[in-house]
Amino acid sequence: MYQICSLAALAAQKGWKEWQFYPAKFFLIAVPIVFLYGICIGSFLNVVIIRLPRGESLIKRSSHCMTCGAKIRIIDLIPVFSWLFLRGRCHSCGEKISPRYPIVEALNGFLYLACFAAFGMKVNAFLMCIFASLLICIAFIDWDTMDMYIPMLLIIAALAIPSHFVTRIAIVDRVIGLFAVSVPFFLIGEISGAFIKKKTGEKIRGIELGDTILMACAGVYLGWKAVVPAAFIGIILGAIVGIILKKKTAESKMAFGPFLCIGLLLGAMFGEELTLMYMRFMRSSFYPETAYILLTSVLR
Repeated sequence: MYQICSLAALAAQKGWKEWQFYPAKFFLIAVPIVFLYGICIGSFLNVVIIRLPRGESLIKRSSHCMTCGAKIRIIDLIPVFSWLFLRGRCHSCGEKISPRYPIVEALNGFLYLACFAAFGMKVNAFLMCIFASLLICIAFIDWDTMDMYIPMLLIIAALAIPSHFVTRIAIVDRVIGLFAVSVPFFLIGEISGAFIKKKTGEKIRGIELGDTILMACAGVYLGWKAVVPAAFIGIILGAIVGIILKKKTAESKMAFGPFLCIGLLLGAMFGEELTLMYMRFMRSSFYPETAYILLTSVLR
């Protein structure tokens, strides 16, 4: 029983089980379609990431070179592959095109595959794809501008409505998820902000309100069992990268959102199982023999 629990923690949710009932031909068709669909959406995400902070329209102006302003040809709009064919340069002025464009497109494609692999061919997988795309936009925009757009965060919270009908996450778990991480984040931000202002005179919060709202909205959508481990993952990743950057650049200020987004992606797929296994471990800790069996099964 404990071995099954430990394996479940490594197998994102339970959607993977249903794939054994699909024939091999299904995968030959489904995998390319999902990936291509993902990279096409990823191409639009690049537009959002670049234009939204600049206040530009997402649909009025056609895609263009950010250096010379030349309109991008249709043949050059193929996600990922066009960048490779052009060898990362604009066809008009020859200026280098950031490799981040194909990275965002490919990342979105792979995350879509991961969502369907984790949750199966279900409505929840489609919702998770939307969630993944939103997190990509939030992470890259926050990394560039150290700012988050509230409407984008509220869309995550809105996903809780259809999610309620296609998942087993209870309303109580969603309500607890709303406060479980956001309240501690808000308190840390307020206390650290007061301390920093007193010491340096600058109005800087240790955790910004955007990060707090992100975890609140994600908590409503995912529930507390997923958002709590997601926060821990994000904090650990942020601390590691922060230490590295401080040693290399002596700069301590950085965007925290991207690490929270990584944590939320992992929490959405693995968080609930990890939380349940941790709770079982804590209950069994009162019985040394049972705890030993659980630990050995996890470490195998």
